[in-house]
Amino acid sequence: MFEGIVSVLHLLVSLALIFLILLHAGRGGGMSDMFGGGMSSGNVGGSTVMEKNLDRLTVVLAVLFAISTFWLTWLLAT
Repeated sequence: MFEGIVSVLHLLVSLALIFLILLHAGRGGGMSDMFGGGMSSGNVGGSTVMEKNLDRLTVVLAVLFAISTFWLTWLLAT
């Protein structure tokens, strides 16, 4: 039962992480421009507040993904 809950949590975190990685801007912009990432015209190469928050959220979800991976591995090994 508990393994199923952790598996669902792991699945949700992984899907959210994939979504956030796809939102990141590449060399020529990205999907983040669609949500306001490219709104500032005065900043030529720097990051906007939206991009910085997107980076932070991606790092938090990556850490949660790693923790849930180890947690799930530990649960299935015992």
